[in-house]
Amino acid sequence: MNKPVPVPSGTAPVAGTFPPGHPPVKSGRIGVLIVNLGTPDGTDYWSMRRYLKEFLSDRRVIEVNRALWWFLLNVIILSKRPQAKGRDYDTIWNRQLNEGPLRTITRAQSDKLAARLGHKDSRLVFDWAMRYGNPSIASRIEALQKQGCERILLVPLYPQYAAATSATVCDAAFDALKAMRWQPVLRVAPPWPDDPTYIDAIASSIETSLAGLDWEPELVLASFHGIPKEYFEKGDPYHCYCYKTARLVRERLGWPEGRLKLTFQSRFGKAEWLQPYTDKTVEALAKSGVKRLAVITPGFVADCLETLEEIAGENAEIFHHNGGEKFHFIPCLNDSEPGMDVLEGVVRRELAGWADLG
Repeated sequence: MNKPVPVPSGTAPVAGTFPPGHPPVKSGRIGVLIVNLGTPDGTDYWSMRRYLKEFLSDRRVIEVNRALWWFLLNVIILSKRPQAKGRDYDTIWNRQLNEGPLRTITRAQSDKLAARLGHKDSRLVFDWAMRYGNPSIASRIEALQKQGCERILLVPLYPQYAAATSATVCDAAFDALKAMRWQPVLRVAPPWPDDPTYIDAIASSIETSLAGLDWEPELVLASFHGIPKEYFEKGDPYHCYCYKTARLVRERLGWPEGRLKLTFQSRFGKAEWLQPYTDKTVEALAKSGVKRLAVITPGFVADCLETLEEIAGENAEIFHHNGGEKFHFIPCLNDSEPGMDVLEGVVRRELAGWADLG
């Protein structure tokens, strides 16, 4: 009969006891991996080119003829766009840490989730990744497994599901699992467009931010990232999720329909995207005589290029250039207490049956 061997601290046998001489195996832990879209490693040409090539090569992001798109991307887009986007990123870059704000905030969200929940179940390990750029999803899944995580909760940080965001996070995770001989069990958190904690957090952030102004906006835009209209027509539910979120936030605030207006931003290329477009709406409102405008971006859980540069910068300029006088950008929830309440609620709900969180 084999004599049981002591298991080193921090490890546990997969089943029963190890035979003599068996190397120690870390097991029995549960990983929580939060994932946001991504950020380049730097604002220089080559860093931006690597990031944009990875992002724009994703077949869920760009659904056009692959041969045609390869030519457009590698010959035309990647010859000029890295410089322009690098300049945009430079305006929001976290110079203290030499990284994009999305990386700074996502790391903070992971750390705060660990502080809130880690002590409730010692098996939990928290980590974060980027779908495009670094740290990659594959590298963090591998790191979690090496720490003994046999189960991993994957949390795409998108309140409203879209194939080009939530689904592509899953694609990358499943691709990583394909290369692993010993796969951890993977559970994916669903989107939360109508979660009461989320709706209340967004509504409260609007109330708090507007209360700090010495003026009142005539209306507030809820700007969501857009997708091509064709994707919606193919069955993507994103459009409906966005409208549901905006409606619930407006109802929570007790506002009439015209007080909170939904728009879509960040369109790319010549194809028609979901409308109304944020920039065109901002321009039209200013030209129509609206002088005071506020904008919130409920689909982003963290401030990034699309919120800080595109909305707070570019759209503010559009508004002022066309006759508007006062423009206010309402920050994302980020790693604020209300924002962390939302993420904690999602993680708690999806760890049910795996972890004992009291």
